[in-house]
Amino acid sequence: MKTKNNEQQEIIDKIFDYAANLMVEEKKSPIETLSALIDEGLDKESAIIVINNIEQQIKDAEKARANKDMLYGALWCIGGIIVTVVTYSIAEGGGIYFVAWGAVLWGAIQFIQGIINSISSKTVDLMDILE
Repeated sequence: MKTKNNEQQEIIDKIFDYAANLMVEEKKSPIETLSALIDEGLDKESAIIVINNIEQQIKDAEKARANKDMLYGALWCIGGIIVTVVTYSIAEGGGIYFVAWGAVLWGAIQFIQGIINSISSKTVDLMDILE
């Protein structure tokens, strides 16, 4: 019984790996991937389930990356501002201070990029397209 379950799981894994390779590595659209899966013998409903699952995983990974960009961008920007404020405070009596504009700018750009990536979405509902 376990052998049969293991074999089924291996087949499912191979189908997902094949579809993920088409969508991620070869940059195939969901429709092209659907066609390729059907050509390989998978029924339409199962192929749609596979593609929707992979698209959700891609969306989740993109969202996690966007959140990471926003976090690190905020840290760089705030860190640059803190360095600037602290060195300015120390040098207030006429000394030299450091303006960390590079860190502030880099952080702001990375933060904004994270926001844009968080808002944008690439997922397509295949059922809407195929109807």
